Amino acid sequence: MNSGIRSIKRSLARRIALAALVVGAVFGGLAYFTERGRVAELVGDRALVAARRFNVQAQAALDAPGGPQPDEFQRQLDTFLLPGAVAHHSGAYIVADVYDHSGRKLAEFADKSQPQIEEVRSRMDAADHRFKDDRFGKPLFVTVQGRPHVHIAVPLTDSSGKRVAQLEGVFAVSDAGIAAMRGQVARAVGLAFLIVFVTAMAIYPIILSLVGRIGRMTLHLLDANLAMLRVLGGAVAKRDSDTDAHNYRVTIYSVRLAEVLELPLNGVRALIKGAFIHDIGKIGIRDEVLLKPGKLDEEEFATMKTHVEHGIDLAASSSWLRDGVDVVRCHHEKYNGAGYPRQLAGEAIPEIARIFAICDVFDAVASRRPYKEPCTFEETMEVLDRGRGSHFDPRMLDAFSEIASNLYDEFAGIEGDHAKDVLHEMIQKYFHESLDILAPISDEALPPPRAGAEDSAAAGWTV
Repeated sequence: MNSGIRSIKRSLARRIALAALVVGAVFGGLAYFTERGRVAELVGDRALVAARRFNVQAQAALDAPGGPQPDEFQRQLDTFLLPGAVAHHSGAYIVADVYDHSGRKLAEFADKSQPQIEEVRSRMDAADHRFKDDRFGKPLFVTVQGRPHVHIAVPLTDSSGKRVAQLEGVFAVSDAGIAAMRGQVARAVGLAFLIVFVTAMAIYPIILSLVGRIGRMTLHLLDANLAMLRVLGGAVAKRDSDTDAHNYRVTIYSVRLAEVLELPLNGVRALIKGAFIHDIGKIGIRDEVLLKPGKLDEEEFATMKTHVEHGIDLAASSSWLRDGVDVVRCHHEKYNGAGYPRQLAGEAIPEIARIFAICDVFDAVASRRPYKEPCTFEETMEVLDRGRGSHFDPRMLDAFSEIASNLYDEFAGIEGDHAKDVLHEMIQKYFHESLDILAPISDEALPPPRAGAEDSAAAGWTV
């Protein structure tokens, strides 16, 4: 199982787990408020029933001329024993008051055995007790000393049905009621998580299959793009009489230097693309100039330099190759501004082009060509050092010097499959594995790219 599969499965598992937590929290919250509402509704229903019973018992006091009298209402309330009358296994009323239409208290009851009674009484006394239709029959949950209570107001009517008083009470939810509420919430949350889990398990294979299909399509598209690099590079090699090995080596050198410089992933990808096609513009150079065995004259050299613009036009026409254009455009620029085509200098030259310039010259000097023998490592590094600060970025050249000996020993002048195998691993690392796709990488995934002849005016080799 490749790293892409593991990465996708880990990502899906994390996302599904997060979704389960979020959905569970939402459903748990809904269950909590629903259960609170259910208890409040139950209390409200019992309060309404109790109010009707009290309404019947106190009918004479409610019909009394001049309106309800406090003494009579207190007597009726004490007689009725409202808390006992409305006691319930989920709790009991610890405060019950009767108010007239103006909010004047006519009677009161308080269960002084309750530790929170003073706070509840204080809140009740501070409330507005005037008649308000939007208050009647609507239970309100409040928290007192960390415990849930329900506050409710119900109207009391005379024989004609006119509201002449109101009964207000505070219901303290019992331990059994709290436990029941928590149990209901726990069951709802557990059910929510179970539903999410079962749903996730059902859709996970579907999602994985769809992502796998997308991944395979992405991989096939990537392979097609890499094959395009091979075709483009091969076209230049056919015209320039160069070998494929140069392009493998110079790309490997560039990637190794980019790793030392800690170039970001996107930068390495762009560098690989640009290294493959850096001389693609030579397709547009006529044969008598491109294939001339001797030194180019001034006019011919001017013609040869136009391969940069040809290469830019070709590379920029592909959205996938576009990030590699900086190498195509600037690999002939020199650090001191004496290069072409734009005479850029220093940091104005893109980083990937400065990296490639060092590696391209290194391979050109160290390799055998029809017109020269390969240079030793010491000779090669002397050529590079002569270009320090003029052709090459000194900081990058210093970094390359740290790895140059190993690169020379492993790759210099090698024409076999070793460089191809190493580059295959680099392509897998920087393109395939970083895509987090599900299709396995086949042995055919890396097309052997091939680009044009090396160039190095600084080293004195034919452009």
